Amino acid sequence: MATTTTTRKAAPKAAPSPKLDKRVFGVIPTDHTLLHEAYEMYLANGRVNLATTKTRADVRGGGRKPWRQKGTGRARIGSTRAPHWRHGGVAFGPTGSENYSKHLNVKAKRLALQQALSLAAKAGKVQVTDAFDFKGGAVAKTLKLLKDTNASGKVLVVVSAKNELIDRATRNVERVGVISAAYLNVFNVMNADTVVFDQQSLERTVQRLAGEAKEAK
Repeated sequence: MATTTTTRKAAPKAAPSPKLDKRVFGVIPTDHTLLHEAYEMYLANGRVNLATTKTRADVRGGGRKPWRQKGTGRARIGSTRAPHWRHGGVAFGPTGSENYSKHLNVKAKRLALQQALSLAAKAGKVQVTDAFDFKGGAVAKTLKLLKDTNASGKVLVVVSAKNELIDRATRNVERVGVISAAYLNVFNVMNADTVVFDQQSLERTVQRLAGEAKEAK
């Protein structure tokens, strides 16, 4: 009786673990307070202040005194647009001029980003390739990059500098974002399932965070 043999497809090879600088990718936090503050700072500084309310001076009407000052037995009132009246103004509502921004000093921001990158590296989320090839701005270049690095989920590609070709090659690929190494931040790192560097962007990130170059305030 003839026997049939079945061939199994080989499982895709996992990307080799990259060699990462411990000064940047080996800083495991013992307290996540700084990471939380840096994350909240990013959200607060990107907040658009659109909420406004009208004070008694802004509400239309109410120019006439509703009744005479004395002799009626009722409380004296000068305008029906007072905050405690129906259809009146708001006493302590937002004016649109509030400042919700938060601040961390340069050293704290640098340390928070080191911690975020270290946690990502420990979880196996950091991949490094030799160089990015976005010639012609073809989407196929981005798809090949994702395949070569086994990147999955929400992917953050860190480049040394953004340009039109990189934007064209990545903007229509679902769940792929691109950021320059100079603008890499805690929010983007912590919200990515895979962070992909090339050698040039990795060197710039290490140079920025390891204290070899001053970070602009």
